[in-house]
Amino acid sequence: MAFFPCCDQAPAEWIATSGEQWWSLVTLGPPGFPAYARLRFIPDPAYPGQSENEGAGRREAPSDTDQLRVAVKALLQRSGSPTEGYALLWDGWGEDAFPQSVLRTPRVVVPNREYYLCRVSLPDLVSGALEDSWQAETNHPTPLPAFIWPSDRSWCITKDIDPHWAGIGGQRELIDQLLTEPSLDVVTVEKNEKLPFYC
Repeated sequence: MAFFPCCDQAPAEWIATSGEQWWSLVTLGPPGFPAYARLRFIPDPAYPGQSENEGAGRREAPSDTDQLRVAVKALLQRSGSPTEGYALLWDGWGEDAFPQSVLRTPRVVVPNREYYLCRVSLPDLVSGALEDSWQAETNHPTPLPAFIWPSDRSWCITKDIDPHWAGIGGQRELIDQLLTEPSLDVVTVEKNEKLPFYC
């Protein structure tokens, strides 16, 4: 099995008890990283009030899951971080989306969101083996993780249900390297920057 449900919530305490304002936490991740970026799954809206259905590039872009796998692979290669990591999965996908072993674990709670915590093999997440293992138990695809990080917490990817992008926190050199990844659309995030959203 490529994922291991966690009854002990200690690995996620740095997120749950961060004190960060909830919307910033669930969109850009926990505070404390030297640099942050956004992985845009589709281009930003061209004008205020634009619907995501009208967003350019949706049909041509790889799936959010595929882009997330590329990002995790790049982070593993460039950071030298451990291959063991963790994922928080939003409970709002419904019970059918989760294996019973996951549903039996306590939820990690932040304001306005609750998650299941799993220990995961990050290379298995990249290769799709985690997805295969999950589907074998549920007959459903793996929900897109809301948070992914290695055990040394050297970086974190955050994906809430609403934005068309994922937040990435890490060392500035790591973020700078991600900007050059040819198969990803990554842009830096400045402090107090107004972030774009579709309606």
